[in-house]
Amino acid sequence: MSIRIRGSNAYGHSGWFTVYCRICNRKLKIGTDLVYKCPKCEKKYNAFFCEADARGLKWKCPYCSTELVPVI
Repeated sequence: MSIRIRGSNAYGHSGWFTVYCRICNRKLKIGTDLVYKCPKCEKKYNAFFCEADARGLKWKCPYCSTELVPVI
């Protein structure tokens, strides 16, 4: 008996749009939650931040001090 997971590789699957906050590890859905990122450290550190942590950081990246931008 084999178990198939259907639709997990589809473009509309929520796994493609899910990131985790770098500080509190909260699961964030892009398009639903307000997500901020660092344009420089996004690929190197996977630097995504929730709204509360971005406010606590005063909208500056903790790694390079670049201003955080919202993910659209």
